[in-house]
Amino acid sequence: MSPAANFAANFMSDNAAAPCPEVLAALTAAAPAQNAGYDGDAWSRQLDGLFSELFGRDCMALPVGTGTAANALALACLVPPWGAVACHTEAHIHVDECGAPEFYTGGAKLMLCPGAHGKLTPAGLDVALASHRGDVHQVQLAALSITQATECGTVYTPAELAALTGHAAARGWRVHLDGARFANAVAGLGCSPGEIVAGVDALSFGCIKNGGLSAEALVLFDLALADQLRWRRKRAGQMPSKGRFNAAQIIAMIENDVWLRNARAANAGAQALAAAARDRLLHPVEANEVFVQLRPGEPDRLRAAGFNFYDWGDVGSNEARLVVSWDTPPAHVEALARALASG
Repeated sequence: MSPAANFAANFMSDNAAAPCPEVLAALTAAAPAQNAGYDGDAWSRQLDGLFSELFGRDCMALPVGTGTAANALALACLVPPWGAVACHTEAHIHVDECGAPEFYTGGAKLMLCPGAHGKLTPAGLDVALASHRGDVHQVQLAALSITQATECGTVYTPAELAALTGHAAARGWRVHLDGARFANAVAGLGCSPGEIVAGVDALSFGCIKNGGLSAEALVLFDLALADQLRWRRKRAGQMPSKGRFNAAQIIAMIENDVWLRNARAANAGAQALAAAARDRLLHPVEANEVFVQLRPGEPDRLRAAGFNFYDWGDVGSNEARLVVSWDTPPAHVEALARALASG
């Protein structure tokens, strides 16, 4: 483990990844256009058809500027202010969105449910929510939020998702899918995108982590909520006048399967790190995140060698999260894999 003194390899987050060439080219192509503003341009008008074809079912797709906005606006359409959303204890909507879901829903609560390796199960939901009453003195469970891929870097199979969405439907809950790393999940499963949105009412389709610049897609499968979502999006300040730039980014990601190409590259890098970490893995590696138990002093040694990453877990636990981006240089992955293998 002897990189050069100026060596710096970023494994902190795929949020820091560069926009991919196709996205930059799309922005350049859209720049000189004389076109309608807001959602009236030629790019924005393509999105519904593009995503309907991708998922094999009718849907509406609207660009927003962040994953937080996508999640919060989706939940606001699905849950009343006196409602509640069941989600994992480590869900991004609970841990990392500064109360945005509660704010945009007008006060709905998040009901936290544990599950191994970041995953929810029908039985686990029943146990976690067993004491919740259905009377007027408590919020009413109205939605289930699932993260795909999960905050632990694991992926729900189509069968696991079908069990959860069926469980929700039987209780009259709507279903939201947080897909900040949806591309990594689809690439890891090798399935069609439509297989893992069956039973889902609203999807946050992540682009920024996967080679986008400043746009995510909020995909709505329950078209009865379409008008409500349009109003909520405008009221939230998520409807830019030059919306063609957001739409162009998303189109560039979907066309020619750029989104899957990028995700496969990130997933492959994570698999290389997983192979090096071997029995020190804290969770199965099924997307582009690797959670590893480092040895005492190892975090400092890795950072001194030029590797940047987040500490994870409890303070002093020596747990680490390593995230591979679509554009992480293979040489950086190889160097970190060697460092982990030599431990």
